[in-house]
Amino acid sequence: MGKLLGAAELEVSPVVANNAMNRGRRLASYSRELGLDLAGLLPGRRWLDLCCGEGHALAEGAMLGADVTGVDLVDHFAVRPGRNLRLVVAGVPGWRPGERFDLVTVVHGLHYVGDKLRVLADVAGWLNEGGRFVASFDVASVEVPSRRGLVATLRGQGFGYDARAKRIWRTGPAVIEFPYDYLGADDTAGPNYTGQPAVVSYYGS
Repeated sequence: MGKLLGAAELEVSPVVANNAMNRGRRLASYSRELGLDLAGLLPGRRWLDLCCGEGHALAEGAMLGADVTGVDLVDHFAVRPGRNLRLVVAGVPGWRPGERFDLVTVVHGLHYVGDKLRVLADVAGWLNEGGRFVASFDVASVEVPSRRGLVATLRGQGFGYDARAKRIWRTGPAVIEFPYDYLGADDTAGPNYTGQPAVVSYYGS
């Protein structure tokens, strides 16, 4: 384990700032990664995508009639905002929306976030009734006293988790408090299951 970094240090980490996992993805790639038919799901929906990269998939979603918000740590957007496409430069966690959403997604972005459990708790409060959250997520990137206990806790809080697909999801809003104290993040852990360097988050109980 390397030195545990706080939020400000992590945001300037080269592993976080220069990751390429989601930069140029298109909507079809999002659908494959998340196991969703986004082309059929998005029309008329309010969609939030965190760690959105260049924003190509978001622009496609807006063209399908979705009301889209994309958030990324760095301004590497390759598309322009429009009437139903908003692009926000902000760190996650820390950013707060002023609205609720029918769909919230994160494609590989949680691999580079420090307090991953805080993001999960935050997102649960941003969903509309019946709203869906789906994200790439690997419990191996979360160091807690018991990973089996973490999975049980997630499921007890209404999240589903697929260890093989490395995917987490939930439906509907909730107020969530996890029984863990965030200690910091390690950006020297090396590659995760994607083959790219990632960030491991540390928690105490």
